[in-house]
Formats: sequence, C-alpha cells, structure tokens
Amino acid sequence: MFQNRTHTCGELRLSDAGKHVRIAGWMENVRNVGSNFAFVVVRDFYGTTQVVVQTEDMMNVIKSLNKESTIAVEGVVRERDSKNPKLPTGEVEIVPDKIEVLGRCQYRELPFEINRSREADETVRLKYRYLDLRNPAVKNNIILRCNVVAALRKAMTEHGFLEITTPILTASSPEGARDYLVPARKHPGKFYALPQAPQQFKQLLMTAGFDRYFQIAPCFRDEDARGDRSPGEFYQLDMEMAFASQDDVFAVLEDVLPPIFAKYGKYNIASTAPFRRISYNDAMERYGSDKPDLRIDLLVDDITSLVQGTDFAPFAPGNTVKAIVVEDCALARKAIDKLCADVEVQAGQKPYWFKVDENGEFAGGIAKFLTPNKEAVTQKLNLKPGCFVGVTAGKKSAAQKTAGVLRNKLGALVPGHMDTERYEFCWIVDFPMYEIGEESGELEFCHNPFSMPNGGLEILQKAARGEIDPLTITAYQYDLVCNGVELSSGAVRNHDPEIMVEAFQLVRLGEEDVKAKFPAMYNAFCYGAPPHAGIAPGVDRMVMLLAGEDSIREIIPFPMNKNAQDVMMGAPTAVEQKQLDEVHIAVVQDEL
Repeated sequence: MFQNRTHTCGELRLSDAGKHVRIAGWMENVRNVGSNFAFVVVRDFYGTTQVVVQTEDMMNVIKSLNKESTIAVEGVVRERDSKNPKLPTGEVEIVPDKIEVLGRCQYRELPFEINRSREADETVRLKYRYLDLRNPAVKNNIILRCNVVAALRKAMTEHGFLEITTPILTASSPEGARDYLVPARKHPGKFYALPQAPQQFKQLLMTAGFDRYFQIAPCFRDEDARGDRSPGEFYQLDMEMAFASQDDVFAVLEDVLPPIFAKYGKYNIASTAPFRRISYNDAMERYGSDKPDLRIDLLVDDITSLVQGTDFAPFAPGNTVKAIVVEDCALARKAIDKLCADVEVQAGQKPYWFKVDENGEFAGGIAKFLTPNKEAVTQKLNLKPGCFVGVTAGKKSAAQKTAGVLRNKLGALVPGHMDTERYEFCWIVDFPMYEIGEESGELEFCHNPFSMPNGGLEILQKAARGEIDPLTITAYQYDLVCNGVELSSGAVRNHDPEIMVEAFQLVRLGEEDVKAKFPAMYNAFCYGAPPHAGIAPGVDRMVMLLAGEDSIREIIPFPMNKNAQDVMMGAPTAVEQKQLDEVHIAVVQDEL
C-alpha cells in the first residue's frame, strides 16, 4: 500500500465499484457543471481517474485550487453513466467525501498546457522541464528509456558480460573531441578530464584479465549539438571482449539488439542476424554516406568517365560526377527546386537534375549538357521514359556527400522508395586508418587511434618507408548503423606496443609521445595483453530511434539546449571568487 493512496490513478476498474479508496495526484482539469457540481480529472504517474464533486464543501476545496495542484481524494468508487472507452479507468469515477491539498500550485497561468507541452517553445519546455515531464507523451519516452536500459543490462549479463564502472575523473586524452576539464585543488595548474569514453579503462580491464566487460557509460564531450547528438553528456552501451575478433563483437550485438528493437520500437520489424556488411568505400560510392539508410532502395552511380569534357563547369576534369535514378518520378518543377535548395543547405553544394521524357529524350535541368552523351548515359543508368536523374559533381568527397543527402531526400519525397516501418541495420567495415585533417592539412587518425590496422606491423612499416600511401591503409574499425543513424563505432584494438608506436609515428608522434599520452595503456601492453575488441552503441540514439523521435532531447530526462546550457538549473554559471581561488583558477576576460 502506498503512503497516501490505496490505488493509483490508473488502477481502478468496474470491479472496484463500491469500494472506499484514496488516490493522489495532480489536478489536471476541472469542468464545472453547476454551482456545486464538477468533474475533476486527477493524474499521477500511472494514469487518470475522474472525480465527481457534488457537494458544497468539496466544491469549495476545488475552487480554491489552481490546476496542477497536488491533491489526495478519498471516496467511493461508482460506475460512470457516461463511460470513456479510451481510458483504462473510463468505466468508473470517485465520489469524494474528503479532498486533501498535498501541494498547492501557486500560479493560475501555467507556462504551457501540460498535455500539449510538446507544442510549446523548446526553451520554455526545458526551463520548466519538470512540468514538461508531467505530459504522458514526454514521460513515456523516459519510461521507454528505462525499459531499454534494463533490457540491455539483462541481455549483456546473459551473454556473460560483467558490469564494471570506470572512473569519471581521469586524465585528458586526445580522442577527437574537446575535453571537459576539472581543476585539481591539491595540484595547482593541473586538471582532471571527464572521460570522452571509457576507452582506455576498458582495454586495461582486458589486460587485467576480465574476459567480458560492459557498462551503461556516461561520456562527456564538449561538442556542438545536432538532432542526434546531445552536447556535453551522453550514454553508451560500452563493451569489450578479450580474445575476440570483429566477428565475435558482431555476433553479440546481432543477438542482443534485434529483440529489443522489435519489442520496444515504434516498428516491430528489425533486421535479423547476420546484419549486412558494407565496406566504407562501397558505402561512400553506392550510398554517398558512411551511415546509409538501407530502407531506401535508391543507389548512387558514378558517371564521371561519361561526362568529363562536357561543356559544363562542374564536370571539369578532376571532378567526380554522381547520379541517382528514380523511375516513374513525376516531381513538379516547384518540388524539384525545393529539393535542390534543401540539399544545398544540408550538403553545402548544389545538386543538378534532368528528366527522361516520353520519347526517351533528356529534358529540363542540365539535359542539354548530357544530350551529346545520351546513348552512353542511358545505357550506364538504364534510363527509361519517366525517369528523374539527380546529379552531383565536384571533388570526390563533396560529390559523394551531396549524393548521399540527395538520395535520402529523394527516398523520403518520392513514394515507394522508402520502407519507413522497419529498423534496418548494417555494419560499415574497413574504415581508412588515416585521413588528411581538414584544419591541419596533415596525416591524422581517421577513426580510433587504438585500432588494429589491416596488415599489422608490416603495412605500417611499408607506409613509413614510402612504399605505400598511408591513406590506403584500412583498419579493423566498424560502425553499426540503423536507419541512417550511426549507433556506434568500434574496433579490434591494437594491443601490441610495437604496432602502436609505429601507428603513431605516421602522425608525427614518437615512442616517447605515446608513453607520455597513454602511459597506463602502453605500460600495461608491455606486460602481455590479449587480443581484444569492442564497441559502444549510443543509448540515447538507440532510444531516439525506438521512440520514433527526430530530436535526441526528447528522450533525455533533463537535456541541455543546443548551446549546451541547462536553462532550468542556470548552468553554466559564474562561481564565487573564493571557489576559483581554491582551485587556482583566474578568469581572464577577452579583450573587445
């Protein structure tokens, strides 16, 4: 029995008629029928119950309250004359003999109507998140999150994994994003860092002899927000396996995830094992993305060799030209113009187009530039009357990226090319080990610096001697993608100190640098480390997909806004000078 109630607001049924009960919750709504007669809806975590006020004393209590006040109602359950089949409690109501005020709402005007809070401005919703969470639709997302996390824990434990927590205060590590730094009071001028991921600790657990590790790990990265990325803090299903290969990692997640997605997801169809495997290069060539949405049946073709030399500047020698064919496409010119504008905004580069008319001739858009090569283009793309062809051109990476954005938008826009009622998984494998950094212009790690290169020490030594281009080296790195959303990155780890040093030397970091930046891991590996591999699917993104939400903030209990601010708590905020002095910090104002 609950302290202030005999039943919840979602519990009473017709079989309870005649019982004297006590419920407690928020006064959601009041509908006055007469001077001493009103219908009151009381809501708690579990549902709603109708209360019928029909005495002057009870009415005086209700009239003194604002909506969302917390009350306890004692009375007799009776059958409703006008039943509501949409509610579990819709056959009964309570006639009160006592109404107790437990928590008074002092404001007659609320920031938003509770049951319509999702229609309010996001800043207002986040400022009054505790009210927003009273909305059953918002609350249900958090319940879903709890159920998914519990299911993940259960499945991982059943697969022989131990849940082990790793430190939150640790050392700064170059892992790709900005660290959140914490000043060390006892060590002036030195800082802890909040972990971007438990990467080094979980590898050290493997070295320590723990065979299978996992945790629902908090991760902290000072990076900008996106629709599928929350700034500051996020959670992942972090896992690592000793004496394991890439296939071993795949087998675990292919067994763990589909049942959870099928049970808790908005759609009850999910890929079954084995998930499709696509190399990084093939993904970029055929889908224009390293996180392809396989629910879309459109593919990207390369027509560079067919159009180079054409009198159209974007097709100039050295550029790459991509094409996407949509059969039986009747897009109007206005829709095409909007499509192209939307793609340009997202990809940063303009797409082009043409159609095939009923006579098989090219028409509209850039048709005149392709007509001279009509026969070759028609054969390559298998064009038929009624086809719409989207075209992208530019440097290879730009043409691929723009084609990927165009493919996604065409799939969503043109009926029949996207099966939205399912979860489609795939593995992206064989990522490049290195890339040229956009800011530095020099060789950098592409994905995870702790990954094992395909070819091991020998391939790295060849690159060091100049016998091969390091950009051609691939690694045992993999991403798990679902419906065009990257759920996770993982890798077979580089557990050999000699290979680790060689890998870092290619990015201008010598053995002493490796020892200085990763002392624990380097030293541990020198004591004999087992081969190991792991991955870390994002819990927030997973729940976002399961809930069918477009924004990750909808499934986080207390999210920050896009500017990494907690407008409810007022964070970040200034602190007192005494606090700064204790941690040896001086705040320097930027000069205007």
